[in-house]
Amino acid sequence: MSARTVLHEADISRALTRIAHEILESNRGAENLVLLGIPTRGVTLAHRLAAAIGEIAQTTVPVGALDVTLFRDDLASQPTRSPRPTAIPAGGIDGRTVVLVDDVLFSGRSIRAALDALQSIGRPAAVRLAILVDRGHRELPIRPDFVGKNIPSSRQERVNVRLAEDDGTEEVTIEA
Repeated sequence: MSARTVLHEADISRALTRIAHEILESNRGAENLVLLGIPTRGVTLAHRLAAAIGEIAQTTVPVGALDVTLFRDDLASQPTRSPRPTAIPAGGIDGRTVVLVDDVLFSGRSIRAALDALQSIGRPAAVRLAILVDRGHRELPIRPDFVGKNIPSSRQERVNVRLAEDDGTEEVTIEA
């Protein structure tokens, strides 16, 4: 398999800084903001975004993790996944703006599952979606609010996000 790198470490960092500014602008500040990452790399990205927002706005933004495994509609056709812990920050999500954070948006099924999972936890005032890579090919009417990079790809290609905290390296590649 041949892989080509489409985002390097500096590109990922710039994209996250831009997304942090866009989230603050859209929300008119960091008040009532909660970031929930979808495991695994979405959680890492949520923590990075919270750090960037905190640096820009001089505040702390609560971060959590939202496991969507048991809410997926493709459990029967997918290999068995181990559920990861869901960690909702103190103060919960009720009445707050929740930004779901994930690494790659493809069919939209993970985000649909995340919306179902959120509904079982509480009632946010608004839900936004921040994605590092949007590769297209949506099967559901889901569109991200904040995108690091749109990367057109074929259905046969695989987009790999590797982050230093999880993988020891920092890049986004496409494999044929």
